[in-house]
Amino acid sequence: MYTAPQKKFKPKAEDQVLEEIQRCGEQLAGVRRIFLADGDAMALSFRRLKTILEAIREHMPSVTRISAYCLPRNLKNKTVEELQELRELGLGLLYIGAESGDDEVLEKIQKGETYRSTCDALLKAKAAGMKTSVMIINGMGGVKYSEQHALASARLVNETQPDYFATLVLFFRNGMDKVLDGFGGDFEMLDQHGLFKEMEIMLSHTELEKTVFRSDHASNYLVLKGVLGRDKDKMVSQIRTALDHPSLISLRNETTRGL
Repeated sequence: MYTAPQKKFKPKAEDQVLEEIQRCGEQLAGVRRIFLADGDAMALSFRRLKTILEAIREHMPSVTRISAYCLPRNLKNKTVEELQELRELGLGLLYIGAESGDDEVLEKIQKGETYRSTCDALLKAKAAGMKTSVMIINGMGGVKYSEQHALASARLVNETQPDYFATLVLFFRNGMDKVLDGFGGDFEMLDQHGLFKEMEIMLSHTELEKTVFRSDHASNYLVLKGVLGRDKDKMVSQIRTALDHPSLISLRNETTRGL
């Protein structure tokens, strides 16, 4: 969606942001959670982020959690100590769209990240005491790269142990030309059975301690919720039932997925 002309990213003027925070404080009493919208707020400098968080603390004292999207590369120029200071000012959760843990897939979708850069960013955020949420796209490698995408993505979350882990299913709201270009035209989308098989491989190879897992985005055919690894066997069993006996399990169809 961020390729649409009206969604072109640019930082909003600092004075405008601070005025909005003050106005929200006057009109929205009792707000407890804030998301720093709309794109990747962590692209801002440490100074600007600190100024914004201090303004939220001053004008909206009821806020207990602030979260933001984060591209891994935008943590490179921020130290652990700076991130700790932002956390102490309320920024407690970063949503990181990894998309895949596989370097070949990441290169083909022109993500601008690697397995290593994503791991390093997640580990830096955790070192600062921030919570992290990782998103992987089910089907991002297509048929050809499905297994390596699943295995590398499992390895990514195993190494970083995020607090939250979610999947959504690949879909194309604005056409798939860009993805086809990245794959040199050699891209075949997974069908429902292939998506479930990829999820089975990925979840089966996770070694997580207490990560909250969700596959409840509107794009998902099969809704899964649990804690990995406590509920790993149960969720893998649900996937296998969907693979072998789909009539025995509740699945979203193309209408109820709501895309």
